[in-house]
Amino acid sequence: MRPVTADTEHAFAAFGLPGTPGTDEFWAAAGTPASAPAEDGGWTTLFLWRGSEAASIEFESWSAPVPLRRWGDTDCWYAEVRMPARLRVTYRFLAGGAAYADPFNPVGAGGDRSIAATPDAPDQPHWPDVGASDVLPLPRARIRWASERLGGRRTVRIHPAGGGGPVVLLLDGDDWLYLHPAMTAFDSAVASGQVAPVTLVFLPAKDRAAEFACRPALWEAIRDELLPLVAESGVPADPDRLVVAGQSLGGLSALYAALEFPELVSRVACQSGSFWWTPDGMDLPDPMGGPVGGTIAARLREHPRLSGLRIAFDVGEHETGMLPHCELTESLTERAGATVRVSRSASGHDRAGWRHALLRDVAWALG
Repeated sequence: MRPVTADTEHAFAAFGLPGTPGTDEFWAAAGTPASAPAEDGGWTTLFLWRGSEAASIEFESWSAPVPLRRWGDTDCWYAEVRMPARLRVTYRFLAGGAAYADPFNPVGAGGDRSIAATPDAPDQPHWPDVGASDVLPLPRARIRWASERLGGRRTVRIHPAGGGGPVVLLLDGDDWLYLHPAMTAFDSAVASGQVAPVTLVFLPAKDRAAEFACRPALWEAIRDELLPLVAESGVPADPDRLVVAGQSLGGLSALYAALEFPELVSRVACQSGSFWWTPDGMDLPDPMGGPVGGTIAARLREHPRLSGLRIAFDVGEHETGMLPHCELTESLTERAGATVRVSRSASGHDRAGWRHALLRDVAWALG
């Protein structure tokens, strides 16, 4: 442990924090995460936790958990985490068997997560800072969907951004309702003219692994059950101009739907699609270690022309295991005749990095 002496008064001065760690003066000025340039490029980012027992930081997909160190015998715990250039990442503190958002960070994602960004990470206009205790607004319109094909009941919320328009089907809809304020972000983007008026349909998943696999049941149910309910809801919506937005397994499912249900899905915004997927891939020790591009790549090699498909691909530039699968899928999709847009986000496999791409790519998919 580091001793607490007068010499430690400027211990975290490089991060803009004055005072001796653990003192009232120090905590009054504490605001983290704070980043300083690293000597070999990238950033060193300081995280602080105030408490009496050991804690660690859990990052979403980007890094293994990082234990915090205690400053002397104070209540100050800290970690100086080496981060690459251009990174936005979701994280939380684990202490005493529970998970917590960062009390010194005003940017949250749900009640127990926060978002850190290196100084060179691109801005994400339209996405407001949301604290851990904030309650996100919910669309007024909702559908109680009892699906015969899928079984069970689920609540699907609908929001006409800018008065409504083409349907944007948001897979994993509960994440975009309760963790990231997509309704607010789309309202802002529409008001600024960056996105045309749209009708957002937030579709929650009950069993992601089953529903988002390369199987027809979900898309038959969306076509035959859900979209007719949306049309009957009274919310202004144009289901004939449908954009499907999906991430991870949801991105896999969105492209699968474009291949197998082209009369239904011809516009897609896909972030970090799980294109490593094969029927037994999720049971392997390393799911990404199978054939590059998985089942989707095999299907694309034999698929007829995709001239009617307009699809935007995005993947985190720090997703090293995902990149070969995504790159092959992108090239095969374009080779099949689809209109393709490709970009990379400053993130790992993380919704915090997909947020800006979601707005931008939905706008592009609508043309």
